[in-house]
Amino acid sequence: MSRLREGLPRNGDTRPHFVVCGADALVYTLAEELANTGHRIRLTVVVPPRLRADVPDLGALRGVRIVRAERLDERTFRVAGLAGAAALALVMPDDVVNLHGALCAQAVEPDLRLVIRMFNSGLGYGVRRLFADCAVLSDAAMAAPAFVAASLGEVAPTHVRLPGRTVYVARRADVRPEHVICALTAADGAGKVDVLPAEPPPEARRPTDLVLAEATGRAAGQTLAAQRLASARKRRRHPVAAFGRALRAAMSRKLGIAVIITLVVTAIAGAVLAQADNVDGFWKSIYVTLLTAVGSSDVEEERNAVAQAAQLVLTIAGLALLPLITAAVVEGMVNARLALSRGAVPDDRQDHIIVVGLGNVGTRVLRQLVDLGLDVVAIDRRSDARGAKVAEQLGVPLIVGDAGLEETLRAASVATSKALVVVSTDDVTNLQAALNARAARPDLRVVLRLFDDDFARRVQTALSIDISRSVSRLAAPAFAAAMLERDVLATIPVDRHALLVAAVRVLAGSPLDGAPLGQADRELSVRVIGVADPGSERVDWAPDPRRVLVTGDRIFVVARRAGLRALVERATPPAEPLMLDQAP
Repeated sequence: MSRLREGLPRNGDTRPHFVVCGADALVYTLAEELANTGHRIRLTVVVPPRLRADVPDLGALRGVRIVRAERLDERTFRVAGLAGAAALALVMPDDVVNLHGALCAQAVEPDLRLVIRMFNSGLGYGVRRLFADCAVLSDAAMAAPAFVAASLGEVAPTHVRLPGRTVYVARRADVRPEHVICALTAADGAGKVDVLPAEPPPEARRPTDLVLAEATGRAAGQTLAAQRLASARKRRRHPVAAFGRALRAAMSRKLGIAVIITLVVTAIAGAVLAQADNVDGFWKSIYVTLLTAVGSSDVEEERNAVAQAAQLVLTIAGLALLPLITAAVVEGMVNARLALSRGAVPDDRQDHIIVVGLGNVGTRVLRQLVDLGLDVVAIDRRSDARGAKVAEQLGVPLIVGDAGLEETLRAASVATSKALVVVSTDDVTNLQAALNARAARPDLRVVLRLFDDDFARRVQTALSIDISRSVSRLAAPAFAAAMLERDVLATIPVDRHALLVAAVRVLAGSPLDGAPLGQADRELSVRVIGVADPGSERVDWAPDPRRVLVTGDRIFVVARRAGLRALVERATPPAEPLMLDQAP
């Protein structure tokens, strides 16, 4: 909480000032998160004069000051009152705009915590080195694992490195009981799911409940999903499988049928001709058949009518066979080269995953699915979409078209696909694609992105969509935590919630100073998973709840946002609620 006490405005208001700059749904969701934290803060939101239609009304948020500006420059930041602010979040949907804004903000307020949204991870690493107090986050990187896991019907692949151990999220059935740290969800069998419940008794534990588990590195700890995906990667790299894909790609279905029919007609006509001419011997039959097929035979009037008819059919078939063979060779070479380079089957696809929308989120989903060894087909309206080059590099077929149209989905073989992941930036297109896909394949697993979280929840219920999510809702808690809490270690997406893994320090004179550790644990809100002595790096991962907390203890918890806020307040002396530090 020290940053909250340090970053105070210079106009006499004792509340710390936070500034958020953005232009899409994330700016609203982040502002909502900050406005509802319960911290006594002032919040200013800087947005363009014209916002997207899907961004909710910021004016509905209580206590939020709105500044409209065309550019994020020094003048805009001075108008927003950035001088003396505690933190600035730059969540514009453009990396360069965010970087330029950060540089301008430093000129206005050098002692400022920056939280910057970046899509390009390489640029993000460089940006961190430019600023002393900076967190670089990607909403696409946070949301993509949730969409990938939903498309596979699995748990989001979340791993968190803590001092001395790595923890991950898994289903209870995939984890040995001794490796379970705490329960993350518990279903009551009637459709209700509790988040961060107390550990249920053995008879009430369900295999599908999510738990936080210790990663031991042993094969037994590997989930069934991980084993299946590892097997898929192995099959994908196998040279025989790659040759088989190329061989299947070398002949399209229609061309193959035409060639087969022509060859059958040629064989039958050749047999009739050989029989009519009383040709003796297998070689002479083959010789007469092939010679006639290529059109080298002369008209012989002395032959009987049957032989003449067979010769006529054979000659016509030969004329058709040569172009078909040429077309088959050309198409086969092209398709085989594409199949070998891309590792995918251009036609007759099945058990693949269709990704609609190659923007920030769709590109990351595409990469992760390919990394898992899965066959993917991409759809986007534009051939120059952000992820088009990524799809080309990864050998993923890209269909340019409107995913809301049935013919586009049919071109992607939706009827034989495993799942449809719709993550474009257009809610109407996303809904149309989901509904058309369900009409073509009622049992298809559909994962849908919608900007408004409430709308997404209602659509999932009303239309029986497997998963509908809001990217901004998944990412906003992490951005808010980066601005407010210095000890948040990671975020864990669980269903529609974002749980925070954090370390909270007990300060002298706080309600928790001298209290038993068990008082920090709150069912459905905060679960204590470890505690460390003052000044020690060693963490006790199985602490006794009767242990008495002392000044400087660090409590490691998994918590919901409101629960973490309450815990931080109880670990802070009540006599210092966000006050200016006393000057000597």
